[in-house]
Amino acid sequence: MRSTRATAAIARLNARSEGRHYKMALTGAGLFILRERIDQTDHERSGPLFLDDFVSLVDSMGPQHVVRITKSEAAFMKQLIKKDTKP
Repeated sequence: MRSTRATAAIARLNARSEGRHYKMALTGAGLFILRERIDQTDHERSGPLFLDDFVSLVDSMGPQHVVRITKSEAAFMKQLIKKDTKP
């Protein structure tokens, strides 16, 4: 089902945003709408969007997950950068 990516994005947003509840609605044309439930009523947070636009919007909202990097991973990534050699 094509809405699986959108559902997973909503689940990630709800996990990042404590105290808030987001959900999605699917229009008859196959477009996605983001809604937030406040005091038992739904408020629209976006207009109808295509799947890719909807997922990128939802992933950009709310607090972002900080990726932790160990010292060994940082050293490895530093080694991957090509050094500029001048003749």
